[in-house]
Amino acid sequence: MFGSGLLKGLAITLKHFNETFIDDRKKEPSRYEGSIKLADNRRIIDQPITQEGLLTIQYPEERRLLPERFRYIPMLIWDTEAGEDRCTACGICAKVCPPQCIWIVRDTDENGKPVTRPAEFYIDVAVCMSCSFCTEFCPFDAIKMNHDYELAVYDRYPQLVYDKEELTVPLEYYAALWPTQFAEEEHRRAQEKEEERRREEEKQKAAEAKAAAKAAGSGEGADSKPKRSKEELDALKAQAASKATSKKEGDATGGGADDAEAAAKKARLEELKRKAAEKAAQRKQESGE
Repeated sequence: MFGSGLLKGLAITLKHFNETFIDDRKKEPSRYEGSIKLADNRRIIDQPITQEGLLTIQYPEERRLLPERFRYIPMLIWDTEAGEDRCTACGICAKVCPPQCIWIVRDTDENGKPVTRPAEFYIDVAVCMSCSFCTEFCPFDAIKMNHDYELAVYDRYPQLVYDKEELTVPLEYYAALWPTQFAEEEHRRAQEKEEERRREEEKQKAAEAKAAAKAAGSGEGADSKPKRSKEELDALKAQAASKATSKKEGDATGGGADDAEAAAKKARLEELKRKAAEKAAQRKQESGE
């Protein structure tokens, strides 16, 4: 039917109008605050998930309560307990960034040797797509997503190119924006520290046990093999010398006997050869006759 789409659209608009009007008035009659609760500074501090109808926020006097998992641009974490940046300038965030809007310059010491901290850290906010890949791949929890979305400026450069100083926030700021995630990370860090401490204790106990076993082995060896006196050593040396002399004489005597036996065998072989020659000559003579 011609015009059915127009009538359908008007019906949907009327439905939204009625739901919004009823939802705004059903709890508090003053200034349609039935769906939201405002703080003294007119910021929204509570908003039911089951709200029906449309919600109009009088920005900038009123600002919506952002959920914890809201993300806009990255921020760098300054660890107030350790007194240093968590970032080690590893460059993983810059590598995984799809629009390549992050670039880092690693710091160096007085000798020109690279150190694990960034000297410069830049993010082009105009290019950032708020994908949070950098936060997911960071191995040190050094970069997180900020909730600050009011970044409107007239010029892109240099206002929308944030440096290290503009990106760095204290750890308490991150804990206030992401309380649930921060608690989970701190619990995981505590478990890792406890596991590391347990491994160190086991390693130390194993080293002590090994040293004790080695010391006990050395003591048993000393008990089983006591040191001999000088007289005993001299007697053992004399005994060993006499045995060596006896063995030498025995070898010499045994050698003479072996020579005599070899001479007798040789004489016998000669005798057998002579008899065999005689028999051969005799056989030849008999065959000739």
